[in-house]
Amino acid sequence: MTQAPKVLYTAQQHTTGGRDGGASRSSDGRLDIKFSVPGTPAAGTNPEQLLAAGWSACFIGAMGLAARKLQVAMPAEAAVDAEIDLVLTGDAYSLQARLNVSLPGLAHEVARAVADAAHQTCPYSKATRGNIEVAINIV
Repeated sequence: MTQAPKVLYTAQQHTTGGRDGGASRSSDGRLDIKFSVPGTPAAGTNPEQLLAAGWSACFIGAMGLAARKLQVAMPAEAAVDAEIDLVLTGDAYSLQARLNVSLPGLAHEVARAVADAAHQTCPYSKATRGNIEVAINIV
């Protein structure tokens, strides 16, 4: 028998105006942002930055779980530098991503095992798998 999924949390955002001067506010008011087009001097963030922030935070959590399963001590200084590219090919937009993983003190092959295991379980990695190009780099 398949176990029914249990919703752990639902994020709710109300967005108006899109990436060019729009705004978005969470239902609890904890996230209240303005949008601007990347590369312009206007104040605000953009969807690519938000994806990079969310994915990198989630990925660090997934690496912690992976490290425990692999019986590896997760370095306190673990970090992920996420790079999300907005790409234009002809008249079609798409995304591509690089997650640059830093696990100081771990041997490269151990860090690779932790990052690869995290990439299999991280919800953001699952959501993008097969949809965009993703590189996981150990730095």
